[in-house]
Amino acid sequence: MSPIAISEGSAMSIKAPLPRHRLGRTDMFITPVGLGAWAIGGGDWAVGWGKQDDRQSVEAIRHAVACGINWIDTAAIYGLGHSEEIVREALSNIPKSTRPYVFTKCGLRWDEADRMAPPQQVGDPASIRFELEASLRRLGVERIDLYQVHWPSKDGTPIEEYWQTLLDLKKEGKVRAVGLSNHNLAQLEAAERLGHVDTLQPPFSAIRRDFAATELPWCITHDTGVIVYSPMQAGLLSGAFTGERAAKLNADDWRSRNAEFSGDKLKANLELAETMRKIGEKRGVTAGAVAIAWTLAWPGVTGAIVGARAPEQVDGWLAAANLILSGAERQQIADTIERTGAGSGPALPYDAVA
Repeated sequence: MSPIAISEGSAMSIKAPLPRHRLGRTDMFITPVGLGAWAIGGGDWAVGWGKQDDRQSVEAIRHAVACGINWIDTAAIYGLGHSEEIVREALSNIPKSTRPYVFTKCGLRWDEADRMAPPQQVGDPASIRFELEASLRRLGVERIDLYQVHWPSKDGTPIEEYWQTLLDLKKEGKVRAVGLSNHNLAQLEAAERLGHVDTLQPPFSAIRRDFAATELPWCITHDTGVIVYSPMQAGLLSGAFTGERAAKLNADDWRSRNAEFSGDKLKANLELAETMRKIGEKRGVTAGAVAIAWTLAWPGVTGAIVGARAPEQVDGWLAAANLILSGAERQQIADTIERTGAGSGPALPYDAVA
């Protein structure tokens, strides 16, 4: 791709370091928040977020790194390779010694002739190896820090076969660590019998909480690192979302077709966001930062993936990295969940105390 010019106003100086925690048994210590690169893939594909400004996307990534965030989560499917290319461009002028970890995913194949066709969930070992080489080229790296199977296979390949492929890639030195995304408890157990699952990447927010009752306890027991995605539920808990905005979502934005963004579910979700806004107001942070901190309050959660398409969006949630909610605040959120019926799953972290 052609070089993208960055304005002189972009923040590039490293600020005070953020806390870091070991990611499972790996040798990587990551910040509590990482930059998610789903949205920056653009809107010209089946599950896009609408048209994006590539220059702003690059600035957002560089700003996040300048603020101390030390990992970026992307995937080959995001923008059908475009997100990985943007990540490469953003990191191109950052010295290798200070570059963040780059996590990406495999197992979703698209049709070049029909970008809007739903991707196929493929676990065939040859396909995974092909995808890896393509991601290495797009990212411009010799080794991927964390390689994850995006979704369980639907091409008939058993998990034992595709998980063994990832273990082999790790042994070969092509990837540093291997993980699973969107896999359930039975699939985790099947994979672990072959070789350790370094990480799990599940959806998790104060709206979508079921993971906390099932896979999270397993991860704690097996010392598997957990990096959750969509902690603000795709913007619903950011504090900036409204019913009017939901009604105006473009047709090429996947949220326009999601049940959480309409009707009674939307009303309950926005009430929950308002509770987080009030807590944030007292703490001097945004509702989004509170929503992210809620996920990080759960024992076993190592980090949260948070999207940003512009530098100011990073500034809106960065405080979550150092925000520890009190027991009373977590109880306040749980009370709102129970009153409104928002989402499903446990409403209170295991160790919540006043």
